[in-house]
Amino acid sequence: MNSTAQYIKQRLSMREPLQVSLDIVAQLTDVLSLTKDADLASELEIVKGLFPTCSDFEREFPSVAFSIATGVGKTRLMGAIIAYLYLKKGIRNFFVLAPNLTIYDKLIEDFGNPSYHKYVFNGIAEFVHNRPVIITGDNYAQ
Repeated sequence: MNSTAQYIKQRLSMREPLQVSLDIVAQLTDVLSLTKDADLASELEIVKGLFPTCSDFEREFPSVAFSIATGVGKTRLMGAIIAYLYLKKGIRNFFVLAPNLTIYDKLIEDFGNPSYHKYVFNGIAEFVHNRPVIITGDNYAQ
């Protein structure tokens, strides 16, 4: 069992489908190279060996998607994956693309405001004194 994934699941009170999804990400990041110069065909074969239903990344980099019902917590899963990659793999920069302005504004609140009741990193001790910095089109120049 992955102790970092377990820690995140407990701290973020994740529902079962989200826990399974985080476990899949943890498993994949343990076997994939996570480098820019990785051989995509080799990486895909590794993923297919673990998850035979995966047929293609559909991108020029390893890409996975999860089919999760409305209201289960896709934003929470995204936060859990970001926390996992930061805590376990030392990855510090993430790009989150929002499909419209409403979701964009909600994501800024969800990820950037610790006093917001739906703050996604609530409970992750490492982010209390070292809060994530949210860079948007509005504050990029700063």
